[in-house]
Amino acid sequence: MRVTRVHYVFGALAVVGVLIAGTAIVLDGGDPPRTTEPPAAAAAVEGSPVEPSLTPEASPSPSASPSAKPKPSKSPTRKPQPKPSPRPTKPAGPAAPPPAPAPLPSGKACPFYEGTNAPKAEVEAALEAAAARRYWTKSAVTLPTSLIKAVAKQESGWQSAIVACDGGVGTMQVMPVTADWLNNASQFTMDEDLHKLSGNTMLGSAYLQWLIKYFGDRYDFGTCDVDTEPDPSASPSAAPAPCPVDYTLRESDCARDPAVPDSKEWCLLNAVISAYNYGQGAVDREATDGDTVFYPNPQYVGNVRALMGEFSG
Repeated sequence: MRVTRVHYVFGALAVVGVLIAGTAIVLDGGDPPRTTEPPAAAAAVEGSPVEPSLTPEASPSPSASPSAKPKPSKSPTRKPQPKPSPRPTKPAGPAAPPPAPAPLPSGKACPFYEGTNAPKAEVEAALEAAAARRYWTKSAVTLPTSLIKAVAKQESGWQSAIVACDGGVGTMQVMPVTADWLNNASQFTMDEDLHKLSGNTMLGSAYLQWLIKYFGDRYDFGTCDVDTEPDPSASPSAAPAPCPVDYTLRESDCARDPAVPDSKEWCLLNAVISAYNYGQGAVDREATDGDTVFYPNPQYVGNVRALMGEFSG
């Protein structure tokens, strides 16, 4: 066939048309844009698998977002008073008293009275005389009159003839085994009658003074408890002087922490009061068991401490 100029024109147009169609195919063959839900019809037409829906993360609104809460300010907390540690040396003095015997049989009516209670004035005079007698002269152990009067009031109500259900006798409610131990101990030259007012109060005084000596020697009660200025004349290499034991029963030593009742603080006075009722072994165990309680009978200690206020001054 004869090719004319017209054929050239139609051929060029055809080539241009093919190029335009190819460009459209290339442009249309790319990946479809990701939307929240890809159109299923378009995917079926193009023969490509349906992609899972990609839900965009919603930007939190100011009202929905949790506002940062201010951290609560820490209130000052009181560190618990550290538990005392017994001294490595054994306390001086007689051995500990034997354990109390079992209570009286329940069939026996108690408490009961052996004779007649002495007048209050005689009881008070006997307590004052017992407090004045010193059993540990070298160690300067002294017994406040207010303490022995308070203990007697708590124990018996100053009744000199009463015998309790647990076997405690008289004004100071001394146990018979404790009386035997005090009368026969090598450090005491005693021969006191448990059932007489004067003997009963003397035995109670001796036991209280023994407890003062025991706890004073066993724990760090003394002048080293108080912060003191260093001696400028002392040599820096010199060994520190041993801490002398102070057997003074000061109520101020039991009032160092305003957040703790005075009757629950660790001090020599409270330890002696607690042990008179429960025994020194029970106080030792409670004072060193690691918790924040120092005494097995804090209510008893509190009662005696309150009664001391009545007899002070």
